[in-house]
Amino acid sequence: MKLFFATLQFMSRLPVPQHWTEGFEFKESYKGIVFFPWIGVILGALGAFFTHVALTWLHLGPFIAAVIYVLTLAIATGGLHLDGLADTCDGIFSARVRERMLEIMKDSRIGTHGALALIFVLVLKVVVVAQLLTQAPQMAFSVLIAAPALSRALMTVLMYNQPYARENGLGNVFIGKITRQHFWITLVVGLILVCWAVGGIGIAVFIVAYLFSLGYRQYVHHYLGGQTGDTLGAGNELFEVIVLLIVASMIGV
Repeated sequence: MKLFFATLQFMSRLPVPQHWTEGFEFKESYKGIVFFPWIGVILGALGAFFTHVALTWLHLGPFIAAVIYVLTLAIATGGLHLDGLADTCDGIFSARVRERMLEIMKDSRIGTHGALALIFVLVLKVVVVAQLLTQAPQMAFSVLIAAPALSRALMTVLMYNQPYARENGLGNVFIGKITRQHFWITLVVGLILVCWAVGGIGIAVFIVAYLFSLGYRQYVHHYLGGQTGDTLGAGNELFEVIVLLIVASMIGV
């Protein structure tokens, strides 16, 4: 259980008692990849709970409830993945050489491309969640739980058999370290969770999201020569939005 709580501590800002992870070696963190979907379930359930409170107890509309859901995820993760999204977009869209892109991504200051990416992704996520709450209220809450789970499962696509684009950094603990067994176990769990949320169309949702993750991996690899912790975080945010969009579009058919 130390591995699970260490993974939860790394992937979120949820309080974890120190003695629950005492003795855990950080270099073993890559083994916690199999828990990524379950961390997503915890975060999604937390967001879904506050969304439910906003709708049923506070009698707020779906748009405000959607804002609360997105805000809850951002707070619960400490903006970890959003920071990666901003850094990745600042670097890749700077149109510089690879080395300069990586330098820009390390800069703590946010640039135009990063700011635009954050605005676009957050607004899109709020709009899609609000649509789900309006269009399919019975299914919406299970989707809000499953989307963060599948997005984190798909992060394995960016880690498995990929080179680390930097000489050092936190992402190096995962990228290129996970085994084929880790890869498939994590993806299967993500598939099961999305099928639980949306039923039979879950397989189609998974396939489309998986193909998108492959495209994203190739795109990043083309510019950076591999993956970094920032590109993992950016991937999670993009995968989450894509999953929500796919479900919303399929429900609307």
